[in-house]
Amino acid sequence: MKQDELKKQKILVVDDETRLRDLLRIVLENRGYSVVEAANGKEALSIFEEASPDMVILDVMMPVMDGLTCCKKLRTLSACPILMVTAKGEDYDQVNGFDCGADDYIIKPFTPIVLVARVEALFRRSLNQQRNSFGLLRIDIAAREVFVDGVSVALSRKEYDLLVYLAENENISLSRDQILESVWGYDYLGTSNTVDTHINRLRTKLGQCGLYIATLRGYGYRFEVLT
Repeated sequence: MKQDELKKQKILVVDDETRLRDLLRIVLENRGYSVVEAANGKEALSIFEEASPDMVILDVMMPVMDGLTCCKKLRTLSACPILMVTAKGEDYDQVNGFDCGADDYIIKPFTPIVLVARVEALFRRSLNQQRNSFGLLRIDIAAREVFVDGVSVALSRKEYDLLVYLAENENISLSRDQILESVWGYDYLGTSNTVDTHINRLRTKLGQCGLYIATLRGYGYRFEVLT
């Protein structure tokens, strides 16, 4: 993402630790973002309505109102990206964060470079979600329909969910495990072979647009529109 684009983005940082908020503000402002802050979930909701941020970085454990409760309430107000901040090893918080509407999470302690990478990846995904046309492929999110060169293509529920996830992450390399967890869920007991099987079926149904799904040998897949 270009620097002049970053300056248009405002991020709400929500954490009860003043030192961590200061660190995040410095790191993000150095990358060109505008930053507003809140010390707990209740304060975040009030500031959110006033500031209309483009993303929220939200800690889980906070007084007055915790991050999970705040995340649920934010989802009734906006579809903006939410990056949850969790303690190391707290898988329960991570899963609950996704259930509450979070888009991604980062585990404490983290480095500034990892934080920035997560933020920029979320913004890219958000921009791609607003698109519905990729070359000859069109995805109608509201109707859950897919068209290739104007012709409707019948996909199963999982094939559709898989295609949307890939398209949302256009030009991003995704491992099989990432895809499995994001499309099938953390509690799915199948193997990564499930991903390969569905990718093959999806490519067949998409015809010429099936070439948009590139195989990364030994790793996973990447959605990229061929020119």
